[in-house]
Amino acid sequence: MKSLLRVLGYLKPYKPYVAWTLGFAILTTLLDLVPPWLIKIIVDQLVEEQSGSAIYWVVLVLVLSYFGRNFSNYKRIRLNNELEQKVVFDLRSHVYRSLQKLSLKYYENRATGEIMSRVNDDVTYVERIFIDGIEQLVTAVLTLIGITIIMFFLHWKLALASMIPIPLLILGAWKYTFKAHDLYHMVRERAAKMNGILQDTISGMKETFAFNRQNHEIERFEKRSDAYCKGTLEVMKLWAYYSPSMMFLGSMGTVLIVLYGIGLVRGGEITVGTLVAFIGYLALFYTPINQLHSLNHMLQHALASSERLFEIIDAQPEVKEPENPVVPSIHVRGHIDFRDIHFSYVEGKEVLHGVSFDIEPGETIALAGHTGSGKSTLVKLLMRFYDPTAGEVRIDGYPLRELSLSYLREQIGLVSQEPFLFNGTVADNIRYGNLEASDEDIRRAAKAANAAGFIEKLPNGYDTLIGERGVKLSGGERHRLAIARVFLKDPPIVVLDEATASVDSETELQIKSALGELMAHRTTLIIAHRLSTLEDADRIVVLQEGTLVESGTHEDLIQGNTSYANLFRSQLHL
Repeated sequence: MKSLLRVLGYLKPYKPYVAWTLGFAILTTLLDLVPPWLIKIIVDQLVEEQSGSAIYWVVLVLVLSYFGRNFSNYKRIRLNNELEQKVVFDLRSHVYRSLQKLSLKYYENRATGEIMSRVNDDVTYVERIFIDGIEQLVTAVLTLIGITIIMFFLHWKLALASMIPIPLLILGAWKYTFKAHDLYHMVRERAAKMNGILQDTISGMKETFAFNRQNHEIERFEKRSDAYCKGTLEVMKLWAYYSPSMMFLGSMGTVLIVLYGIGLVRGGEITVGTLVAFIGYLALFYTPINQLHSLNHMLQHALASSERLFEIIDAQPEVKEPENPVVPSIHVRGHIDFRDIHFSYVEGKEVLHGVSFDIEPGETIALAGHTGSGKSTLVKLLMRFYDPTAGEVRIDGYPLRELSLSYLREQIGLVSQEPFLFNGTVADNIRYGNLEASDEDIRRAAKAANAAGFIEKLPNGYDTLIGERGVKLSGGERHRLAIARVFLKDPPIVVLDEATASVDSETELQIKSALGELMAHRTTLIIAHRLSTLEDADRIVVLQEGTLVESGTHEDLIQGNTSYANLFRSQLHL
Protein backbone atom coordinates (compact mmCIF):
# COMPACT_ATOMS: atom_id res chain seq x y z
CA MET A 1 0.00 0.00 0.00
CA LYS A 2 2.88 2.35 0.74
CA SER A 3 4.28 1.93 -2.78
CA LEU A 4 0.82 2.31 -4.31
CA LEU A 5 0.14 5.53 -2.40
CA ARG A 6 3.52 6.92 -3.52
CA VAL A 7 2.71 6.13 -7.14
CA LEU A 8 -0.73 7.73 -6.82
CA GLY A 9 0.98 10.80 -5.36
CA TYR A 10 2.13 11.66 -8.89
CA LEU A 11 -1.52 12.50 -9.69
CA LYS A 12 -1.56 15.57 -7.42
CA PRO A 13 -0.42 18.13 -10.03
CA TYR A 14 -3.19 16.99 -12.39
CA LYS A 15 -6.30 17.17 -10.21
CA PRO A 16 -8.52 18.66 -13.01
CA TYR A 17 -7.63 15.74 -15.30
CA VAL A 18 -8.36 13.29 -12.48
CA ALA A 19 -11.70 14.95 -11.74
CA TRP A 20 -12.87 14.95 -15.37
CA THR A 21 -11.67 11.37 -15.92
CA LEU A 22 -13.52 10.16 -12.82
CA GLY A 23 -16.57 12.21 -13.80
CA PHE A 24 -16.84 10.52 -17.18
CA ALA A 25 -16.12 7.15 -15.57
CA ILE A 26 -19.07 7.69 -13.19
CA LEU A 27 -21.32 8.82 -16.06
CA THR A 28 -20.33 5.78 -18.13
CA THR A 29 -21.09 3.50 -15.19
CA LEU A 30 -24.50 5.06 -14.54
CA LEU A 31 -25.47 4.83 -18.21
CA ASP A 32 -24.34 1.18 -18.19
CA LEU A 33 -27.04 0.45 -15.62
CA VAL A 34 -29.90 1.75 -17.79
CA PRO A 35 -30.20 -0.88 -20.62
CA PRO A 36 -31.14 -3.92 -18.47
CA TRP A 37 -33.99 -1.92 -16.89
CA LEU A 38 -35.25 -0.79 -20.30
CA ILE A 39 -35.06 -4.39 -21.57
CA LYS A 40 -37.15 -5.43 -18.53
CA ILE A 41 -39.86 -2.96 -19.59
CA ILE A 42 -39.79 -4.20 -23.20
CA VAL A 43 -39.97 -7.89 -22.20
CA ASP A 44 -42.82 -7.31 -19.73
CA GLN A 45 -44.82 -5.38 -22.37
CA LEU A 46 -44.32 -8.19 -24.90
CA VAL A 47 -45.26 -10.93 -22.39
CA GLU A 48 -48.36 -9.02 -21.35
CA GLU A 49 -49.11 -8.44 -25.06
CA GLN A 50 -49.47 -4.70 -24.62
CA SER A 51 -49.65 -2.93 -27.99
CA GLY A 52 -48.99 0.64 -28.98
CA SER A 53 -46.07 2.86 -29.90
CA ALA A 54 -44.76 3.22 -26.31
CA ILE A 55 -42.51 0.20 -26.71
CA TYR A 56 -40.73 1.89 -29.63
CA TRP A 57 -40.09 4.97 -27.52
CA VAL A 58 -38.46 2.69 -24.96
CA VAL A 59 -36.30 1.22 -27.75
CA LEU A 60 -35.30 4.77 -28.78
CA VAL A 61 -34.29 5.56 -25.20
CA LEU A 62 -32.29 2.29 -25.20
CA VAL A 63 -30.39 3.45 -28.32
CA LEU A 64 -29.73 6.84 -26.75
CA SER A 65 -28.44 5.23 -23.56
CA TYR A 66 -26.03 3.04 -25.54
CA PHE A 67 -24.80 6.07 -27.50
CA GLY A 68 -24.40 8.18 -24.36
CA ARG A 69 -22.51 5.41 -22.58
CA ASN A 70 -20.05 4.95 -25.43
CA PHE A 71 -19.54 8.68 -26.02
CA SER A 72 -18.86 9.16 -22.31
CA ASN A 73 -16.45 6.21 -22.43
CA TYR A 74 -14.65 7.81 -25.41
CA LYS A 75 -14.12 11.04 -23.46
CA ARG A 76 -12.94 9.06 -20.41
CA ILE A 77 -10.38 7.14 -22.46
CA ARG A 78 -9.01 10.29 -24.11
CA LEU A 79 -8.64 12.15 -20.81
CA ASN A 80 -7.21 9.10 -19.06
CA ASN A 81 -4.58 8.64 -21.78
CA GLU A 82 -3.47 12.28 -21.52
CA LEU A 83 -3.32 12.01 -17.74
CA GLU A 84 -1.37 8.76 -17.92
CA GLN A 85 1.29 10.16 -20.26
CA LYS A 86 1.80 13.25 -18.13
CA VAL A 87 2.20 11.19 -14.97
CA VAL A 88 4.49 8.62 -16.60
CA PHE A 89 6.68 11.45 -17.93
CA ASP A 90 6.96 12.85 -14.41
CA LEU A 91 7.78 9.43 -12.94
CA ARG A 92 10.42 8.59 -15.55
CA SER A 93 11.91 12.08 -15.21
CA HIS A 94 12.01 11.72 -11.41
CA VAL A 95 13.84 8.40 -11.68
CA TYR A 96 16.32 9.82 -14.21
CA ARG A 97 16.95 12.94 -12.13
CA SER A 98 17.56 10.70 -9.11
CA LEU A 99 20.13 8.75 -11.12
CA GLN A 100 21.92 11.99 -12.01
CA LYS A 101 22.27 12.85 -8.30
CA LEU A 102 23.79 9.54 -7.26
CA SER A 103 27.52 9.06 -6.77
CA LEU A 104 29.93 7.17 -9.00
CA LYS A 105 29.98 4.26 -6.56
CA TYR A 106 26.34 3.47 -7.32
CA TYR A 107 27.13 2.90 -11.00
CA GLU A 108 30.34 1.01 -10.37
CA ASN A 109 28.41 -1.56 -8.31
CA ARG A 110 25.58 -2.14 -10.83
CA ALA A 111 25.25 -3.33 -14.40
CA THR A 112 24.21 -0.64 -16.89
CA GLY A 113 21.58 -2.95 -18.37
CA GLU A 114 19.95 -3.43 -14.97
CA ILE A 115 19.64 0.33 -14.45
CA MET A 116 18.24 0.72 -17.97
CA SER A 117 15.72 -2.02 -17.24
CA ARG A 118 14.42 -0.04 -14.28
CA VAL A 119 14.12 3.26 -16.15
CA ASN A 120 12.47 1.70 -19.21
CA ASP A 121 10.70 -1.56 -18.35
CA ASP A 122 9.71 -0.88 -14.75
CA VAL A 123 8.29 2.55 -15.57
CA THR A 124 6.27 0.89 -18.36
CA TYR A 125 4.80 -1.63 -15.92
CA VAL A 126 3.95 1.09 -13.39
CA GLU A 127 2.29 2.93 -16.26
CA ARG A 128 -0.42 0.27 -16.27
CA ILE A 129 -1.67 1.59 -12.93
CA PHE A 130 -2.56 4.87 -14.64
CA ILE A 131 -3.76 3.41 -17.97
CA ASP A 132 -6.09 0.76 -16.55
CA GLY A 133 -5.72 0.61 -12.80
CA ILE A 134 -7.40 3.75 -11.49
CA GLU A 135 -10.26 3.93 -13.96
CA GLN A 136 -10.93 0.18 -13.76
CA LEU A 137 -11.00 0.33 -9.98
CA VAL A 138 -13.35 3.33 -9.88
CA THR A 139 -15.61 1.93 -12.59
CA ALA A 140 -15.72 -1.53 -11.01
CA VAL A 141 -16.53 -0.23 -7.52
CA LEU A 142 -19.20 2.17 -8.77
CA THR A 143 -20.73 -0.55 -10.93
CA LEU A 144 -20.85 -2.97 -8.01
CA ILE A 145 -22.50 -0.40 -5.75
CA GLY A 146 -25.05 0.65 -8.37
CA ILE A 147 -25.95 -2.87 -9.43
CA THR A 148 -26.21 -4.06 -5.83
CA ILE A 149 -28.74 -1.32 -5.07
CA ILE A 150 -30.79 -2.12 -8.21
CA MET A 151 -30.74 -5.89 -7.57
CA PHE A 152 -32.00 -5.43 -4.01
CA PHE A 153 -34.68 -3.07 -5.37
CA LEU A 154 -35.77 -5.68 -7.96
CA HIS A 155 -35.90 -8.60 -5.51
CA TRP A 156 -34.03 -8.79 -2.23
CA LYS A 157 -34.08 -12.61 -2.03
CA LEU A 158 -32.50 -12.98 -5.47
CA ALA A 159 -29.95 -10.30 -4.52
CA LEU A 160 -28.95 -12.19 -1.38
CA ALA A 161 -28.58 -15.42 -3.36
CA SER A 162 -26.26 -13.65 -5.85
CA MET A 163 -23.91 -12.78 -2.96
CA ILE A 164 -23.19 -16.43 -2.06
CA PRO A 165 -19.98 -16.74 -4.20
CA ILE A 166 -18.53 -13.42 -2.91
CA PRO A 167 -16.68 -14.79 0.18
CA LEU A 168 -14.99 -17.44 -1.98
CA LEU A 169 -13.97 -14.80 -4.54
CA ILE A 170 -12.46 -12.62 -1.79
CA LEU A 171 -10.56 -15.57 -0.30
CA GLY A 172 -9.16 -16.48 -3.73
CA ALA A 173 -8.04 -12.89 -4.38
CA TRP A 174 -6.33 -12.68 -0.97
CA LYS A 175 -4.35 -15.88 -1.53
CA TYR A 176 -3.38 -14.88 -5.07
CA THR A 177 -2.12 -11.47 -3.96
CA PHE A 178 0.37 -12.88 -1.47
CA LYS A 179 1.73 -15.49 -3.87
CA ALA A 180 1.88 -13.22 -6.93
CA HIS A 181 3.73 -10.34 -5.25
CA ASP A 182 6.88 -12.37 -4.55
CA LEU A 183 6.74 -14.01 -7.96
CA TYR A 184 6.59 -10.66 -9.75
CA HIS A 185 9.58 -9.41 -7.78
CA MET A 186 11.50 -12.46 -8.94
CA VAL A 187 10.46 -11.91 -12.57
CA ARG A 188 11.55 -8.25 -12.59
CA GLU A 189 14.94 -9.17 -11.08
CA ARG A 190 15.48 -11.84 -13.73
CA ALA A 191 14.47 -9.41 -16.48
CA ALA A 192 17.02 -6.90 -15.18
CA LYS A 193 19.77 -9.53 -15.19
CA MET A 194 18.88 -10.54 -18.73
CA ASN A 195 19.02 -6.91 -19.87
CA GLY A 196 22.36 -6.52 -18.10
CA ILE A 197 23.82 -9.41 -20.11
CA LEU A 198 22.34 -7.98 -23.33
CA GLN A 199 23.78 -4.50 -22.79
CA ASP A 200 27.15 -5.91 -21.75
CA THR A 201 27.37 -8.16 -24.81
CA ILE A 202 26.37 -5.47 -27.31
CA SER A 203 28.86 -2.99 -25.82
CA GLY A 204 31.64 -5.59 -26.00
CA MET A 205 30.81 -7.02 -29.42
CA LYS A 206 34.30 -6.26 -30.75
CA GLU A 207 35.87 -8.37 -28.00
CA THR A 208 33.32 -11.12 -28.62
CA PHE A 209 34.32 -11.29 -32.28
CA ALA A 210 38.04 -10.99 -31.52
CA PHE A 211 38.00 -13.92 -29.09
CA ASN A 212 35.47 -15.88 -31.14
CA ARG A 213 33.12 -16.16 -28.16
CA GLN A 214 29.79 -15.82 -29.94
CA ASN A 215 28.61 -19.25 -28.77
CA HIS A 216 29.68 -18.47 -25.21
CA GLU A 217 27.69 -15.22 -25.24
CA ILE A 218 24.68 -16.97 -26.77
CA GLU A 219 24.83 -19.53 -23.97
CA ARG A 220 25.09 -16.80 -21.30
CA PHE A 221 22.18 -14.82 -22.74
CA GLU A 222 19.97 -17.86 -23.27
CA LYS A 223 20.60 -18.96 -19.69
CA ARG A 224 19.33 -15.58 -18.39
CA SER A 225 16.50 -15.54 -20.93
CA ASP A 226 15.44 -19.05 -19.94
CA ALA A 227 15.38 -18.08 -16.27
CA TYR A 228 13.22 -15.05 -17.12
CA CYS A 229 10.83 -17.17 -19.22
CA LYS A 230 10.52 -19.79 -16.49
CA GLY A 231 9.80 -17.10 -13.91
CA THR A 232 7.14 -15.59 -16.17
CA LEU A 233 5.62 -19.05 -16.67
CA GLU A 234 5.38 -19.48 -12.89
CA VAL A 235 3.37 -16.26 -12.70
CA MET A 236 1.20 -17.27 -15.65
CA LYS A 237 0.64 -20.71 -14.13
CA LEU A 238 -0.66 -19.09 -10.95
CA TRP A 239 -2.88 -16.77 -13.01
CA ALA A 240 -4.08 -19.75 -15.09
CA TYR A 241 -5.37 -21.40 -11.91
CA TYR A 242 -6.74 -18.24 -10.38
CA SER A 243 -8.60 -16.53 -13.23
CA PRO A 244 -10.68 -19.49 -14.52
CA SER A 245 -11.47 -20.52 -10.94
CA MET A 246 -12.89 -17.09 -10.16
CA MET A 247 -14.80 -17.05 -13.45
CA PHE A 248 -16.27 -20.47 -12.63
CA LEU A 249 -17.43 -19.31 -9.20
CA GLY A 250 -19.10 -16.31 -10.82
CA SER A 251 -20.78 -18.55 -13.38
CA MET A 252 -22.13 -20.78 -10.61
CA GLY A 253 -23.67 -17.69 -9.08
CA THR A 254 -25.53 -17.05 -12.33
CA VAL A 255 -26.71 -20.69 -12.48
CA LEU A 256 -27.98 -20.42 -8.91
CA ILE A 257 -29.98 -17.27 -9.73
CA VAL A 258 -31.49 -18.87 -12.87
CA LEU A 259 -32.66 -21.94 -10.91
CA TYR A 260 -34.04 -19.84 -8.06
CA GLY A 261 -35.58 -17.30 -10.45
CA ILE A 262 -37.46 -19.94 -12.45
CA GLY A 263 -39.26 -20.96 -9.28
CA LEU A 264 -40.11 -17.35 -8.42
CA VAL A 265 -41.54 -16.72 -11.92
CA ARG A 266 -43.63 -19.89 -11.78
CA GLY A 267 -44.88 -18.88 -8.37
CA GLY A 268 -45.90 -15.47 -9.68
CA GLU A 269 -43.56 -13.65 -7.28
CA ILE A 270 -41.69 -11.90 -10.11
CA THR A 271 -42.28 -11.26 -13.81
CA VAL A 272 -40.28 -12.71 -16.68
CA GLY A 273 -38.96 -9.22 -17.42
CA THR A 274 -37.73 -8.90 -13.85
CA LEU A 275 -35.83 -12.20 -14.10
CA VAL A 276 -34.33 -11.19 -17.47
CA ALA A 277 -33.29 -7.79 -16.06
CA PHE A 278 -31.87 -9.45 -12.94
CA ILE A 279 -29.77 -11.86 -15.04
CA GLY A 280 -28.59 -8.88 -17.13
CA TYR A 281 -27.57 -6.97 -14.00
CA LEU A 282 -25.97 -10.10 -12.60
CA ALA A 283 -23.77 -10.35 -15.72
CA LEU A 284 -22.79 -6.74 -15.13
CA PHE A 285 -22.24 -7.52 -11.45
CA TYR A 286 -19.72 -10.31 -12.04
CA THR A 287 -17.93 -8.40 -14.84
CA PRO A 288 -16.43 -5.79 -12.47
CA ILE A 289 -15.55 -8.56 -10.01
CA ASN A 290 -13.55 -10.23 -12.78
CA GLN A 291 -12.08 -6.82 -13.64
CA LEU A 292 -10.92 -6.51 -10.05
CA HIS A 293 -9.23 -9.91 -10.33
CA SER A 294 -7.43 -8.77 -13.50
CA LEU A 295 -6.61 -5.48 -11.82
CA ASN A 296 -5.08 -7.36 -8.90
CA HIS A 297 -2.95 -9.37 -11.37
CA MET A 298 -1.75 -6.20 -13.08
CA LEU A 299 -1.31 -4.35 -9.81
CA GLN A 300 1.07 -6.94 -8.37
CA HIS A 301 3.27 -6.60 -11.46
CA ALA A 302 3.18 -2.82 -11.26
CA LEU A 303 3.89 -2.68 -7.53
CA ALA A 304 6.92 -4.96 -7.90
CA SER A 305 8.24 -2.54 -10.52
CA SER A 306 7.37 0.54 -8.47
CA GLU A 307 9.35 -0.76 -5.50
CA ARG A 308 12.41 -1.14 -7.78
CA LEU A 309 11.92 2.43 -9.02
CA PHE A 310 11.61 3.82 -5.51
CA GLU A 311 14.86 2.07 -4.60
CA ILE A 312 16.53 4.45 -7.07
CA ILE A 313 14.53 7.49 -5.98
CA ASP A 314 15.26 6.81 -2.29
CA ALA A 315 18.94 5.97 -2.79
CA GLN A 316 21.24 8.47 -1.10
CA PRO A 317 24.44 9.61 -2.84
CA GLU A 318 27.71 8.71 -1.16
CA VAL A 319 29.01 12.19 -2.01
CA LYS A 320 26.46 14.75 -0.86
CA GLU A 321 25.96 18.39 -1.76
CA PRO A 322 26.75 20.57 1.29
CA GLU A 323 23.71 22.09 3.01
CA ASN A 324 25.12 25.61 2.60
CA PRO A 325 27.58 25.28 -0.30
CA VAL A 326 30.30 27.84 -0.91
CA VAL A 327 30.13 29.23 -4.45
CA PRO A 328 32.99 31.70 -5.07
CA SER A 329 32.14 34.48 -7.51
CA ILE A 330 35.16 33.78 -9.73
CA HIS A 331 37.09 30.79 -11.07
CA VAL A 332 39.59 29.31 -8.66
CA ARG A 333 43.27 30.19 -9.02
CA GLY A 334 44.17 26.50 -8.99
CA HIS A 335 45.96 25.90 -5.69
CA ILE A 336 45.33 22.26 -4.70
CA ASP A 337 46.17 20.79 -1.31
CA PHE A 338 45.94 17.09 -0.41
CA ARG A 339 46.08 16.85 3.39
CA ASP A 340 46.75 13.49 5.07
CA ILE A 341 44.47 11.60 2.66
CA HIS A 342 43.25 8.13 3.63
CA PHE A 343 40.78 6.28 1.43
CA SER A 344 39.16 2.85 1.05
CA TYR A 345 36.90 1.59 -1.71
CA VAL A 346 36.07 -1.42 0.45
CA GLU A 347 35.93 -1.15 4.22
CA GLY A 348 39.06 -2.53 5.82
CA LYS A 349 41.17 -2.32 2.64
CA GLU A 350 42.83 1.09 2.50
CA VAL A 351 44.28 2.18 -0.86
CA LEU A 352 45.69 5.58 0.25
CA HIS A 353 47.65 5.97 3.48
CA GLY A 354 48.12 9.55 4.67
CA VAL A 355 49.05 11.14 1.31
CA SER A 356 49.92 14.86 1.59
CA PHE A 357 51.19 17.30 -1.05
CA ASP A 358 50.12 20.57 -2.61
CA ILE A 359 50.11 22.05 -6.09
CA GLU A 360 50.69 25.75 -6.72
CA PRO A 361 48.49 27.68 -9.21
CA GLY A 362 49.74 27.11 -12.75
CA GLU A 363 52.06 24.27 -11.69
CA THR A 364 52.22 20.96 -13.56
CA ILE A 365 52.40 17.96 -11.26
CA ALA A 366 52.84 14.40 -12.47
CA LEU A 367 51.75 11.33 -10.51
CA ALA A 368 53.97 8.29 -11.03
CA GLY A 369 53.88 4.76 -9.65
CA HIS A 370 52.95 1.19 -10.45
CA THR A 371 49.38 0.20 -11.32
CA GLY A 372 47.26 0.22 -8.17
CA SER A 373 49.45 2.74 -6.34
CA GLY A 374 46.55 5.20 -5.96
CA LYS A 375 47.15 7.72 -8.77
CA SER A 376 43.68 7.59 -10.33
CA THR A 377 42.10 7.47 -6.89
CA LEU A 378 43.60 10.88 -6.11
CA VAL A 379 41.99 12.25 -9.28
CA LYS A 380 38.61 10.83 -8.24
CA LEU A 381 38.96 12.50 -4.85
CA LEU A 382 39.93 15.81 -6.49
CA MET A 383 36.80 15.73 -8.65
CA ARG A 384 34.84 14.56 -5.61
CA PHE A 385 33.59 11.39 -7.23
CA TYR A 386 34.43 9.98 -3.79
CA ASP A 387 35.23 11.56 -0.42
CA PRO A 388 38.31 10.61 1.62
CA THR A 389 37.70 8.37 4.60
CA ALA A 390 40.08 10.67 6.49
CA GLY A 391 41.89 13.91 5.68
CA GLU A 392 40.66 16.50 3.19
CA VAL A 393 41.32 17.99 -0.22
CA ARG A 394 41.33 21.78 -0.59
CA ILE A 395 41.20 24.10 -3.59
CA ASP A 396 42.32 27.70 -2.97
CA GLY A 397 41.91 26.99 0.73
CA TYR A 398 38.31 25.77 0.42
CA PRO A 399 37.64 22.19 1.62
CA LEU A 400 35.94 20.33 -1.23
CA ARG A 401 33.13 19.23 1.08
CA GLU A 402 32.13 22.91 1.44
CA LEU A 403 32.05 23.72 -2.28
CA SER A 404 29.04 23.25 -4.51
CA LEU A 405 29.57 20.09 -6.58
CA SER A 406 28.57 21.85 -9.80
CA TYR A 407 30.96 24.73 -9.10
CA LEU A 408 33.82 22.37 -8.24
CA ARG A 409 33.46 20.27 -11.38
CA GLU A 410 33.20 23.36 -13.58
CA GLN A 411 36.73 24.24 -12.42
CA ILE A 412 38.26 20.97 -13.63
CA GLY A 413 38.74 19.60 -17.15
CA LEU A 414 39.36 15.85 -17.47
CA VAL A 415 41.02 14.07 -20.40
CA SER A 416 41.07 10.33 -19.72
CA GLN A 417 42.76 7.35 -21.33
CA GLU A 418 39.51 6.24 -22.98
CA PRO A 419 37.50 9.44 -23.49
CA PHE A 420 33.77 8.86 -23.77
CA LEU A 421 32.12 10.30 -26.87
CA PHE A 422 28.37 10.41 -27.31
CA ASN A 423 26.44 9.02 -30.25
CA GLY A 424 25.99 12.34 -32.04
CA THR A 425 27.88 14.74 -34.26
CA VAL A 426 31.43 15.99 -33.87
CA ALA A 427 30.08 19.44 -32.96
CA ASP A 428 27.72 17.99 -30.33
CA ASN A 429 30.60 16.21 -28.60
CA ILE A 430 32.84 19.27 -28.52
CA ARG A 431 29.97 21.50 -27.39
CA TYR A 432 29.54 19.22 -24.35
CA GLY A 433 32.33 21.31 -22.80
CA ASN A 434 30.17 24.45 -23.02
CA LEU A 435 26.55 24.07 -24.05
CA GLU A 436 26.27 27.79 -24.82
CA ALA A 437 29.23 27.80 -27.25
CA SER A 438 28.77 29.07 -30.79
CA ASP A 439 29.89 27.22 -33.92
CA GLU A 440 32.87 29.58 -34.15
CA ASP A 441 33.84 28.75 -30.55
CA ILE A 442 33.74 25.05 -31.44
CA ARG A 443 36.01 25.58 -34.45
CA ARG A 444 38.51 27.52 -32.35
CA ALA A 445 38.57 24.76 -29.74
CA ALA A 446 39.07 22.11 -32.44
CA LYS A 447 41.93 24.10 -33.94
CA ALA A 448 43.60 24.50 -30.55
CA ALA A 449 43.31 20.72 -30.02
CA ASN A 450 44.88 19.93 -33.42
CA ALA A 451 41.57 18.37 -34.43
CA ALA A 452 40.38 20.79 -37.11
CA GLY A 453 42.43 19.07 -39.83
CA PHE A 454 40.84 15.64 -39.57
CA ILE A 455 37.37 17.05 -38.79
CA GLU A 456 37.28 19.04 -42.03
CA LYS A 457 38.11 15.86 -43.99
CA LEU A 458 35.11 14.00 -42.55
CA PRO A 459 32.10 13.54 -44.91
CA ASN A 460 29.99 16.21 -43.20
CA GLY A 461 32.70 18.03 -41.26
CA TYR A 462 31.50 19.10 -37.83
CA ASP A 463 28.04 17.63 -38.55
CA THR A 464 29.41 14.11 -39.09
CA LEU A 465 27.82 11.42 -36.90
CA ILE A 466 30.58 9.54 -35.07
CA GLY A 467 28.61 6.52 -33.79
CA GLU A 468 28.29 5.10 -30.30
CA ARG A 469 31.38 5.94 -28.20
CA GLY A 470 32.91 7.54 -31.31
CA VAL A 471 33.38 4.15 -32.97
CA LYS A 472 33.86 5.75 -36.42
CA LEU A 473 36.97 7.64 -35.26
CA SER A 474 40.49 6.47 -34.49
CA GLY A 475 41.84 6.52 -30.95
CA GLY A 476 43.91 9.64 -31.61
CA GLU A 477 40.94 11.45 -33.16
CA ARG A 478 38.78 10.63 -30.15
CA HIS A 479 41.47 11.99 -27.83
CA ARG A 480 41.72 15.24 -29.75
CA LEU A 481 37.93 15.71 -29.63
CA ALA A 482 38.10 15.16 -25.88
CA ILE A 483 40.87 17.78 -25.63
CA ALA A 484 38.81 20.21 -27.74
CA ARG A 485 35.91 19.66 -25.36
CA VAL A 486 38.10 20.68 -22.42
CA PHE A 487 39.44 23.69 -24.37
CA LEU A 488 35.85 24.83 -24.81
CA LYS A 489 35.18 24.34 -21.10
CA ASP A 490 38.22 26.52 -20.32
CA PRO A 491 38.78 25.34 -16.72
CA PRO A 492 41.57 26.63 -14.46
CA ILE A 493 42.54 23.03 -13.51
CA VAL A 494 43.27 20.24 -16.00
CA VAL A 495 43.60 16.53 -15.22
CA LEU A 496 45.27 14.27 -17.78
CA ASP A 497 44.65 10.65 -16.85
CA GLU A 498 46.77 8.45 -19.17
CA ALA A 499 45.79 10.81 -21.99
CA THR A 500 48.37 9.42 -24.46
CA ALA A 501 48.66 5.83 -23.26
CA SER A 502 46.78 4.12 -26.09
CA VAL A 503 48.04 5.91 -29.23
CA ASP A 504 51.00 5.55 -31.54
CA SER A 505 54.10 7.77 -31.41
CA GLU A 506 53.06 10.08 -34.28
CA THR A 507 49.58 10.60 -32.84
CA GLU A 508 51.12 11.09 -29.39
CA LEU A 509 53.15 14.02 -30.71
CA GLN A 510 49.98 15.64 -32.10
CA ILE A 511 48.16 15.09 -28.81
CA LYS A 512 51.10 16.33 -26.74
CA SER A 513 51.20 19.49 -28.82
CA ALA A 514 47.49 20.05 -28.14
CA LEU A 515 47.95 19.26 -24.46
CA GLY A 516 50.79 21.76 -24.26
CA GLU A 517 48.39 24.48 -25.40
CA LEU A 518 45.75 23.24 -22.97
CA MET A 519 48.12 23.15 -19.98
CA ALA A 520 49.48 26.66 -20.50
CA HIS A 521 48.68 28.89 -17.49
CA ARG A 522 46.57 26.15 -15.90
CA THR A 523 47.17 23.98 -12.87
CA THR A 524 47.72 20.52 -14.31
CA LEU A 525 47.73 17.05 -12.78
CA ILE A 526 49.15 14.33 -15.04
CA ILE A 527 48.94 10.57 -14.68
CA ALA A 528 51.01 8.47 -17.09
CA HIS A 529 52.53 5.01 -17.09
CA ARG A 530 55.08 6.02 -19.70
CA LEU A 531 57.43 8.04 -17.52
CA SER A 532 59.13 9.60 -20.55
CA THR A 533 55.99 11.73 -20.93
CA LEU A 534 56.49 13.23 -17.44
CA GLU A 535 59.93 14.74 -17.96
CA ASP A 536 58.60 18.26 -18.53
CA ALA A 537 56.48 18.32 -15.36
CA ASP A 538 57.43 20.92 -12.73
CA ARG A 539 57.34 18.22 -10.12
CA ILE A 540 56.78 14.45 -9.97
CA VAL A 541 55.00 12.83 -7.03
CA VAL A 542 55.76 9.12 -6.68
CA LEU A 543 53.26 6.77 -5.05
CA GLN A 544 53.90 3.24 -3.93
CA GLU A 545 51.05 1.06 -2.62
CA GLY A 546 49.05 4.11 -1.61
CA THR A 547 51.90 5.95 0.10
CA LEU A 548 53.79 9.01 -1.14
CA VAL A 549 57.42 7.87 -1.17
CA GLU A 550 59.18 10.78 -2.92
CA SER A 551 58.70 13.92 -5.00
CA GLY A 552 60.89 16.23 -7.04
CA THR A 553 61.81 17.11 -10.61
CA HIS A 554 62.61 14.44 -13.18
CA GLU A 555 66.30 15.37 -13.08
CA ASP A 556 66.42 15.19 -9.29
CA LEU A 557 64.62 11.85 -9.05
CA ILE A 558 66.49 10.16 -11.86
CA GLN A 559 69.70 10.47 -9.91
CA GLY A 560 70.49 7.76 -7.40
CA ASN A 561 68.53 4.72 -6.29
CA THR A 562 65.04 6.24 -6.01
CA SER A 563 61.78 4.40 -6.69
CA TYR A 564 61.18 6.69 -9.64
CA ALA A 565 64.65 6.03 -11.08
CA ASN A 566 64.18 2.28 -10.79
CA LEU A 567 60.76 2.52 -12.43
CA PHE A 568 62.14 4.75 -15.19
CA ARG A 569 65.07 2.43 -15.91
CA SER A 570 62.84 -0.64 -15.98
CA GLN A 571 60.71 1.01 -18.68
CA LEU A 572 63.84 1.80 -20.71
CA HIS A 573 65.18 -1.73 -20.04
CA LEU A 574 68.38 -0.31 -18.58
